[in-house]
Amino acid sequence: MSATSIHITALDGIVNVNSLFTLAVFIGLAWNPTDPNNSLIDPTQLPGCSPGPKAAENLVTFHVYSFSCFLFSSLAALGLKQAIRLQAREAHHNHRMLWAFDLAHVNKTALRVGYAVSAVGSVCGSVFLMLALINVVQIKLGMLGCGGSRHGYGAVVPLVILVPCGLLIYVCTVFYAFTR
Repeated sequence: MSATSIHITALDGIVNVNSLFTLAVFIGLAWNPTDPNNSLIDPTQLPGCSPGPKAAENLVTFHVYSFSCFLFSSLAALGLKQAIRLQAREAHHNHRMLWAFDLAHVNKTALRVGYAVSAVGSVCGSVFLMLALINVVQIKLGMLGCGGSRHGYGAVVPLVILVPCGLLIYVCTVFYAFTR
């Protein structure tokens, strides 16, 4: 497999993952956090643990930020992919080769910058999606600072451990690819 094909495949992967996360954001935005039947909090058992309107505002805000970042990342990856294909088409016409797609000469600096920009968008989108999910937990199970929200902590702690670990692996992999 040539380097150009690998780059195209990597960019396709970025776009596909961002599309899945964007779908999650839209599902999150379709949910109505102010619906009184949508909460698992019993105000009589946990007085003062109900989230205020700020939690719902943060939920929507973080979803919009997340969507913006994933869209930015996907558009950057698609633009980079299109540039590679245009370069391959130019190589094909200049050299009259059938396999020119695999032999396209790509500016490595531009490719690295494009990957970095797309990766930053994906990482920021993931962080904002995690923050939105923390607000979902607070709306459904009660504020985290509240004494009776042990279920909330049980939902949030794995989220704030596993997502950053996954992002660290992703960033290290992108950095490794960036230096090669």
